[in-house]
Amino acid sequence: MKKFTINRFLVKLHDPRERTFFLALFGGKMLGLLACFVIVFGLPALLTSMTGKAHAQTASATSNTVAKALDAATNAIAGAAAAAPAADATPPNPPYVNPLNTMWVLVTAFLVFFMQAGFMFLEAGFARTRETVNVLLEGIVDTCLCGVLFWAFGFAWMFGSGNGFIGNQYYFLQGIPDTYGSTGVATLAYFLFQFAFADTCSTITSGAMLGRTGFWGDLWYSIGVSGFLYPIFGHWAWGPDGWLNNIKPAAFHDFAGSTVVHTIGGMIALAGAIVLGPRLGRRFKRDGGGPMPGHNMTIAAVGAVILWFGWYGFNPGSTLSAMDMQGIARVAANTTLAACSGGLASLFFVYPRSRKWDCGMTLNGLLAGLVAITCPCYWVSPGGSLIIGAVAGVFVVVATDVLEYLRIDDPCGAFPVHGVCGIWGTLSLGLFATGEFGAPTPTGADTSADALVKGLLYGGGTDQLVAQVIGNGAIGIGVFIVAMALMYAVKATGTLRISKEGELEGLDLHEHGAGAYPEQVTSSI
Repeated sequence: MKKFTINRFLVKLHDPRERTFFLALFGGKMLGLLACFVIVFGLPALLTSMTGKAHAQTASATSNTVAKALDAATNAIAGAAAAAPAADATPPNPPYVNPLNTMWVLVTAFLVFFMQAGFMFLEAGFARTRETVNVLLEGIVDTCLCGVLFWAFGFAWMFGSGNGFIGNQYYFLQGIPDTYGSTGVATLAYFLFQFAFADTCSTITSGAMLGRTGFWGDLWYSIGVSGFLYPIFGHWAWGPDGWLNNIKPAAFHDFAGSTVVHTIGGMIALAGAIVLGPRLGRRFKRDGGGPMPGHNMTIAAVGAVILWFGWYGFNPGSTLSAMDMQGIARVAANTTLAACSGGLASLFFVYPRSRKWDCGMTLNGLLAGLVAITCPCYWVSPGGSLIIGAVAGVFVVVATDVLEYLRIDDPCGAFPVHGVCGIWGTLSLGLFATGEFGAPTPTGADTSADALVKGLLYGGGTDQLVAQVIGNGAIGIGVFIVAMALMYAVKATGTLRISKEGELEGLDLHEHGAGAYPEQVTSSI
């Protein structure tokens, strides 16, 4: 057998086309291997060198400052000793990790991470039988990729200090302080919490692209999303020196990510669906067809409820403080009410069309309410959250109809749920913020006049609304442009969309060699 294989290989080498193909393939693999070595060994050394230089400069400046401070302190102590010899000098309390807040952030990080199970259930339920394994494996591998990329440089670019557009600290989690900023939360706990958010953004994208995306293509665009788009654009709003924090007269606010997580994820999903094109056999309502039904609404419904449960980590956990008890309770209540009103609004808005109670649209309606309340949940009242969720429940239906009219195939409604309702939720803060609530702190809530957030409907004028429009518009439009470039770049490699034969066979068998339901005969349409 070995001799036959070697002889066949030698015969093929005499064919110019086979020889060219072999050399191109072999050369590409060698270049890829070289690139891996450069990334694994060269990039850490480069970043460590950069970090070392920065630390050296900081240490030099710090030593000078410390020396001056010591001189001043020595003189002050000498004077105090002369005036009151019996007085003892009391050293300042050292910074410490707040154990209660750190445990709160870790527990909520675990809740947010569990949302991955919800996403996999929801997307698998809305998918067809023959692509279920593909959906599940994408969710798992996206999570693994995101974790490594966020450790290497994603966290550094998003949450390190740098400039208004990108951070430049903490590569490979080197040089991190005990606590992140003034939160009192252990930096590694904060890293885990934010990794779970980053993973959510990546998973949103796959909901619009399932059923026809090659697995290599999924890997490439996931690297772009988790490694570059999310952390860089997220720094604009959540970085310690992000430029959206300095909008005057009112700074941009996004408490838990209607813009940073959901608008970014929704815009990337829209770009992916446009560049991919519709699934084979997908006929739109304008052409006498309609959406392809999901194969299992049972697991889709369970997935939606798991996501709802995970949102109690997403929103309340963003206080980063277990000491702000009133704030946590308010956020949790607002999250619940928005989901309830969103689900009911979608259910009753769709019913007159067919006189049928639509399960799938109701699931997306409750998720739309959750997405919308994610930004304003800390600053609005329970009554305001009901209105915000209900409007989102209507918007998700209208946005789904618009995509159907434009012949854009989004199997899970990722853009209507996360993109459109993320935009609405961000803007709703500028309308419904009551002006009663400021910001969470490690020891409670800051209700000073400078920290309060007040929207247009509560007499706050248009300042906050304008800031929300600027922040969401800058991030949303910027992400969509870059995401289109990313998707076309992946498409140029020939890996973004599976072949026609592979799509007809089904991604599970074609890409993974096994189906989710081996006892069943799956459809080819």
